[in-house]
Amino acid sequence: MTDNLFANKRIGILGKGGSGKSTITVLLGKALRDVGYQVCVLDADSTNAGIHEALGFEQPPVSLIDYFGGPVFSGGKVSCPVDDPTALPEAVVDLKRIPKKFYSFDGEGLFLFQLGKIADKGPGAGCDGPISKITRDLNIQGIGEQPVTLIDVKAGLEDSARGVITSMDWIITVVDPTVASIQIAADIKTLISQIKAGKLPLTEYLESPELVERVKQIYTEARITASFALLNKIRDKQTEDYVSKKLKEKGLTPIGVIYEDPSISLSWLEGKPLEGIKAHEEMTAAIKTLEQKVKEA
Repeated sequence: MTDNLFANKRIGILGKGGSGKSTITVLLGKALRDVGYQVCVLDADSTNAGIHEALGFEQPPVSLIDYFGGPVFSGGKVSCPVDDPTALPEAVVDLKRIPKKFYSFDGEGLFLFQLGKIADKGPGAGCDGPISKITRDLNIQGIGEQPVTLIDVKAGLEDSARGVITSMDWIITVVDPTVASIQIAADIKTLISQIKAGKLPLTEYLESPELVERVKQIYTEARITASFALLNKIRDKQTEDYVSKKLKEKGLTPIGVIYEDPSISLSWLEGKPLEGIKAHEEMTAAIKTLEQKVKEA
């Protein structure tokens, strides 16, 4: 067991498309489980597939978007947090109340919840805003005494604009060796600084004063405190040093590095669990660095 610094924390995994967010979520989840945490993985990516197999589950759980009544865009009850920032009804759910088809459990401390996919919701349901509302508000209780929640968010910054990061404690931005990844890490750091400084989003498009006040409340009560960069898909030490240098120029020091491993890509392709021993060791080292940074903050 670590120093319990991750207990009851919500950690968002963000980054550009293709950076390896889901890989990092899987590696981090397994590493935290192996040191004694109960881990709750929330698959909040509305289009990506296969994380259940990477975690070692044969079938994905039924999406929670169906548990909550479906998206409003296909006749359901869950609205988009941009147009309707009100809280998701009954978002605090005890594990005992959720039918087992809505989650997977490996028997060793790791749970998986799939928040929603839009491919099966029919024409007109292509907006995944309702899934973002579930991501923002969902609170699963009854998973051990001090669980850590990992949230695999879809690529880019769209969910951040929907207020999803306000309910996270920390963000880990996955940075692959591209200019776009480095910039997104810097943008997320800036966004969090603005939220902590009290800057509020524009609300002129909302006609109801009550909704305006709700948006202000969400951001003024945001629990987000920090973001961290984690290098992924790094080919060699030269690449690691260059990307780290560029991040430091933007005020970010990486907490660790996951080197490129062809077996990981092959596991995703074949639908097999991720079992890279070296990657597991690299993630364990990153966790120790993250613990140190949190203590120093």
